[in-house]
Amino acid sequence: MIPTESIKIADQLCFSAYHLSRLFAKFYESALSEFNLTFTQYLVLSILWESEEPQTLHSIGEKLSLGSNTLTPLLKRLEDSGWVVRGRDEADKRQLVVRLTETSVKTHHEISVAISRCVPDDVSIGDYKAAKHVLKMLEASLEDMIEESKK
Repeated sequence: MIPTESIKIADQLCFSAYHLSRLFAKFYESALSEFNLTFTQYLVLSILWESEEPQTLHSIGEKLSLGSNTLTPLLKRLEDSGWVVRGRDEADKRQLVVRLTETSVKTHHEISVAISRCVPDDVSIGDYKAAKHVLKMLEASLEDMIEESKK
């Protein structure tokens, strides 16, 4: 358990997470600028690249914890830029389905190379996985606490 007495801001995990999040955002903004993509647009494309299958608006929203009111304009901009195609699901016309375009498939590797530089070469795969594990534990714990507080 972390001591409850006053902790300096620089020693607080929340501040480190906040600062790291801002640095990641700046890095990704720079790395993705040549592709005219935002970080959130990149995340949507990543979901589609990962599955290689069309995804519903609902499934993308769940994976990113974003509502349709945020996702719909973002997907429209991606479509207008030629990265995705939106359409109705043949099996369920109520569902909006998002597919990759040929451009987004062809550019996937180039974008992956551009963003791969966000983790320095001297960070081992073991350290990377350990950091990811701790972050996932914190994420799950915070989600549980937030759900509990709603009851």
